Amino acid sequence: MAGPDENQPPPAQSAISLGEKRSYADMLTVPMTHRSSGADPLIHYGRHFGRTVHSLCTVTAILSNGLLRLADDSDKSDEDYPPEERRCFAVFNALIDMIPDLKRRLSEADGSDGALQLGTLIQKGIACARADDTRGLKGSILEWIVPQGEVLSPPLYRNIKHDRGFHHERTGFLLCPAEYDWSKEKVKEQLRNGELAFSGDLWPNFVYHDFKCDPSDVWTGLFRSSLLVTAYKFIFTSPSSVEKEIKATRSGKARIHGMSEVTLPSIAYIATQVRFALSSSSVFTRNDKDTDSERFYHSILDLFEDVEEQKEVNELKAWWDR
Repeated sequence: MAGPDENQPPPAQSAISLGEKRSYADMLTVPMTHRSSGADPLIHYGRHFGRTVHSLCTVTAILSNGLLRLADDSDKSDEDYPPEERRCFAVFNALIDMIPDLKRRLSEADGSDGALQLGTLIQKGIACARADDTRGLKGSILEWIVPQGEVLSPPLYRNIKHDRGFHHERTGFLLCPAEYDWSKEKVKEQLRNGELAFSGDLWPNFVYHDFKCDPSDVWTGLFRSSLLVTAYKFIFTSPSSVEKEIKATRSGKARIHGMSEVTLPSIAYIATQVRFALSSSSVFTRNDKDTDSERFYHSILDLFEDVEEQKEVNELKAWWDR
């Protein structure tokens, strides 16, 4: 599902308006998308927004509730709002910052159709980028997971996924939650038949440096794996950059969008894409209970926003930006 050319700057946007208010839980959940014709600039912005700010949210609801929050003339500070509402407003502000002149156009538009149109176009950009990245990683990831000097046995094929996941020794090890011991046959069998949980709030081996978790300090090597770095370069710079010592934000999509540093949500996005690529599921859907991708993505965001983890989170971001 290809979107507009990301190597071209977007033209000017059309006006948009306020929509219907929705619950904050719903706003951070991806909706069904609608088809929209033409390469509108909002699709261009939506692609980058989904990769770097939030990939699984309802954009029209974010816009509508964000404008209502701006119109709130009470003396409430940001800390007076519930955490989920604060996150939604932060997503709204990020969208405002990303799309030039959006705030003025929102305030000047009449009716709800404008906000719906805008949200649909941005949502399409998010969905297009996610589909493109899912398709790109599907085959390429097989080149990155082979241990040096070895081959995958049995072999895995670029366009087939049913024998990945816990059905294969290598992908099973990488997906195995770090708290389980993949070397035990009983663990493998229980993961395959669902007796052991593979929920999105468990960190798999592949997110750790050298694919190993330190039980005494879960932050050691967390989200610092070579597989994540390679996938990040593949998506944000170019496929050819994965073999080079190049900063993850130096060229390609990152340069086009003026991205000079890694965003924390982009790490969550890449981790979610890699996790899905390793799985045996063929279609990325929010309701897929086997992969539990939505919970995995939000669990990472929750960790990154946890006030008690900010020292480690800041160290992680500095590591990615090095």
